[in-house]
Amino acid sequence: MFRVRHNDLAYYQFDNLRYLDGVTHGIFTRRGGVSQAPFDSLNVGSTVGDNPEHVEANRQRIAAIVGVPVENTRTTWQVHSARVIVARRDVPQEYPPEQADGIITADPGVMLMMRFADCVPMIFFDPRKRVVGLAHAGWRGTIAGIGPATVNAMVAEFRCNPQDIIVGIGPSIGPCCYEVGPEVTAQVRETFIDGDNYIFSVNGSGAHLDLWKANQYDIQAVGVRKIEVAGLCTVCHRHEFFSHRAEAGRTGRFGAVVMLNGD
Repeated sequence: MFRVRHNDLAYYQFDNLRYLDGVTHGIFTRRGGVSQAPFDSLNVGSTVGDNPEHVEANRQRIAAIVGVPVENTRTTWQVHSARVIVARRDVPQEYPPEQADGIITADPGVMLMMRFADCVPMIFFDPRKRVVGLAHAGWRGTIAGIGPATVNAMVAEFRCNPQDIIVGIGPSIGPCCYEVGPEVTAQVRETFIDGDNYIFSVNGSGAHLDLWKANQYDIQAVGVRKIEVAGLCTVCHRHEFFSHRAEAGRTGRFGAVVMLNGD
């Protein structure tokens, strides 16, 4: 990934997407916002206890970087599901948002946004059909199959070919730090034929889950071939990203966005 600085604000872009025409995207860090500790400072999560005015100001800053009014943002109420919705420019954002963990659009100028603090952000772009998508995958969403569900929704709604879709798997808790209990490992092994490939021990500690590999292989299974994995652990890089685990649940949410360019 490539790190971009804009004054005191910082965000990351995938190498496989940043030079392509027609799409704007970013995985924003926790830097460059107005929120106070423990939400310092670019928190975009409105349900974590932060001042709502600060959250709105942070969202305005991200929208300004992307180059759209914040009213053009479309998002979901993230519930660790495999549900995907279609965002349309002529349909205003509902509050509270619709429950889903994937969102796709073929409308230019619509900024898709989701919020993260250890779960996996995934950005999707089909340059042939001009469709973008965004997904949120914790361990529950990964097991539910939110990655393949997003690809399948792009195919069903807009006739995308999975081989044309480019995917970026962004910063999240890495296998180095993601120790899980037996209830999680049992579900991983039950869900994935090769589930043991995603679970391993680190220095003799308990079972660690590799969400990056699980989501990559799951997306490959539905025909996607162009996948970039950031490989950035939010726990190890908590100076850059919010981490629910590293900060014992008292933290903010960083934003991931993607948008088709054009009028």
